Amino acid sequence: MEHLEITATSADEGKRLDSFLASRADSLSRSRLKALILEGAVSMNGTPETDPRKPAVDGAVYRITLPDPVPATPEAEDIPLDILFEDAHLIVLNKPSGMAVHPAPGSWDGTLVNALLHHCQGELSGIGGVERPGIVHRIDKLTTGVLVVAKTESAHLGLSELFQTHDIERKYLAVTRGAPRPLSGTVHEPIARSTGDRKKMAVVRNPESGVGRHAITHYRAIEMFGLRDKGTGLPAAALVECQLETGRTHQIRVHLSHIGVPLIGDPVYGRQKGISSYGRGEAHIEGTKAARAFPRQALHAAVLGFVHPITKETLRFEAPLPEDMSDLIAALRKLPTDD
Repeated sequence: MEHLEITATSADEGKRLDSFLASRADSLSRSRLKALILEGAVSMNGTPETDPRKPAVDGAVYRITLPDPVPATPEAEDIPLDILFEDAHLIVLNKPSGMAVHPAPGSWDGTLVNALLHHCQGELSGIGGVERPGIVHRIDKLTTGVLVVAKTESAHLGLSELFQTHDIERKYLAVTRGAPRPLSGTVHEPIARSTGDRKKMAVVRNPESGVGRHAITHYRAIEMFGLRDKGTGLPAAALVECQLETGRTHQIRVHLSHIGVPLIGDPVYGRQKGISSYGRGEAHIEGTKAARAFPRQALHAAVLGFVHPITKETLRFEAPLPEDMSDLIAALRKLPTDD
């Protein structure tokens, strides 16, 4: 077991016990300290304190007993990981398509958490008292790309704060059905759970209703493919870079679908398979067939940049496009661009 001792000063006098301790114990969150107080793991001058609302006392010595972390419920599994960076505090990796981040119905094993429990055996200090990796953000099971995970509680707290304050660089690459108009811009639309399908998210129709969470996606089309219709000049598909200012569930998929350019292969927000493309010949057939057959949403977390919460080093990672998206783009580049 680990012990921390904190002496209250006159500036701490009268503060809630859990808030006061959280302000002085950088590696522990207020919710974690509240749980420890309720468990009897905090004492004042040798006497247990079990009320997190009790005011702090000037000059009192508070002792926090941190129990050894209990084993995580998910089982460790020896699953290969594409690791981009790792130190004692965190790990950055390139997640493949088909791997869920957390165990959940339909994906109880084979997840990133299962893999990290095996990879990080003996290195996890216990987050919330549990020996587990600290997931601070997620990408969908079928989305690929860069992800950062905490190995310690202090790193978990620091990364969580960076995500909450949006001090993270996050860029995604998406292949869309059609090209956005204008070719670059910002979608600033709140997102909430769909009232028609609870498994989906949706843009809130009335932003003044107060329903939903604000969401901001900056986008720019960086390459266009083929023609949608004869004579219009509109592209049949596009490679779009999206930069997230917020990180809501399915944000890019919802926002791009909202402006009329859903991701190719998106089984939830895509409405239909493939693309609308005008042309003829083998190249046209190959391109349209590749889009129609693409088995997942064409989305890749390409860049993740942040300041290391412990060492304060500026870090930036890039993950190359996965093979399936590279093959899709190669086929779309062959689409004819004239009559």
